[in-house]
Amino acid sequence: MDPSPRRIVVVGSGMAATRLVEELVARGAHRSLSITVLGDEEAAPYNRILLSAVLEGTHRPEALTLRSPQWYGEHAITLRRGVRVTELDRGLREVVLADGTRVPYDALVLATGALPTLPPIRGLVREDGALHDAVHAFRSLADCERLLAALPSGRRAVVVGGGLLGLQVARALGARGIVTEIVEGAGHVLHQQLTSAAGRVLARDLRRLGVAVYTSARAVRLLDQAGDPAAGSVALQLDNGCTLDTDLVVLTAGGRPSTGLARAAGLAVGRGVVVDDRLTSVTDPAIHALGDCAEHDGRTTGFVSPAWEQAGVLAGVLTGDATRYDGSRVVARLRATGLEVAVLGDAAAEVAAGGEVVEVANPIAGSHRRLVVRAGRIVAATLVGDLSRVGLITQHFDRRTALGPGEPGRLLLPEPAAGVRPLPDDAEVCACAGVTAGRIRACSSLEQVRDTTRATTGCGGCAGTVRHLLAHRAAHPALATKGP
Repeated sequence: MDPSPRRIVVVGSGMAATRLVEELVARGAHRSLSITVLGDEEAAPYNRILLSAVLEGTHRPEALTLRSPQWYGEHAITLRRGVRVTELDRGLREVVLADGTRVPYDALVLATGALPTLPPIRGLVREDGALHDAVHAFRSLADCERLLAALPSGRRAVVVGGGLLGLQVARALGARGIVTEIVEGAGHVLHQQLTSAAGRVLARDLRRLGVAVYTSARAVRLLDQAGDPAAGSVALQLDNGCTLDTDLVVLTAGGRPSTGLARAAGLAVGRGVVVDDRLTSVTDPAIHALGDCAEHDGRTTGFVSPAWEQAGVLAGVLTGDATRYDGSRVVARLRATGLEVAVLGDAAAEVAAGGEVVEVANPIAGSHRRLVVRAGRIVAATLVGDLSRVGLITQHFDRRTALGPGEPGRLLLPEPAAGVRPLPDDAEVCACAGVTAGRIRACSSLEQVRDTTRATTGCGGCAGTVRHLLAHRAAHPALATKGP
């Protein structure tokens, strides 16, 4: 009699978990393993990054679905939605659900993501513990739908937080005709990714698009106000003395890895669940973690590209490959209409480690481009405004290409109009999934691109380029490559 299949249980059904399952299916592991995915949301696994596109109105909610429940069923994978895990019983190797159900595992994967944290603003939470009616979190599809439902009664909005999510939400609200302001406690927007000079360029772009920006300011109190129809329904007081009248307050600042289950189970937890180079808990070899909740080499990350890279590594680990994660690839794109930002690596850390900076800026034109180079190789980059060379720069960053003395500077200059050439097959188009132009050209439709490469399903920043490549392929079929 054949032994029972090895049981893999994944806690979480977000983008990292979905990518892991896809990687296992690509290896054929679903035919020999018993795979169960436990998600606390009722919705099918979806792309959280594109929630701002739903808010803006450029995407329908159903377009965010990564894999349908039917897909899981077709691959003999158990997907349980709307279930809450309350305990990890490491002794019995069982996951305990809120209803008392126990799910046994041989290998457990924690993909619990991150939790929003509430800023210390008086009046934010009512006496019954609920958020004020004018206040909205923005983390889930349910949050997005609640905010959409509130838009018809609002004319003004304040977004608390000037990070990637805050800028995307502010831009989406502005596109909806809502007068929008951003409050950021740091000295400039995207302070964790950009220098102050680049942050000022981006703030200027935001103001040009009609979004006011308050930096070095923190919201301290929310007040109800009534009687003046010209004012908002509430007022948000800042610590710099300003008071902002508004109808909606959207919280995008603050978040922390969701580690409650791991901590209660006695696993080593720093900021995230501490894992080794095989994404295995340093406490328990039967437990793994990836994505926002994992801490590798003392670092956590909130970006898609490292989470997807981790998913590929962990799928190899779970199927017996000798793969390891080095934590090197951090690539992020800001997805917001009219704003272009790309971040590669950790520029501040690389400069501190002796990296040399190559920089080209034109604040009037709204562009700021910066490379950090060490030993002739690009180790980090931040690009604001002009992303015409981002594919080539990302390619050199990933491959650790040794560049000549003049090459970094030339990479920061836009292509002359007369010199525009088709993207070479090895140029990276999708930074999140590491997909090249050649792999896109090998596909016959956008659906095939999404299904076989996952391009456009991360931050969405590559969608325009992908559509252009497909259109050019259709017009010139002889240029198409043989397969992805």
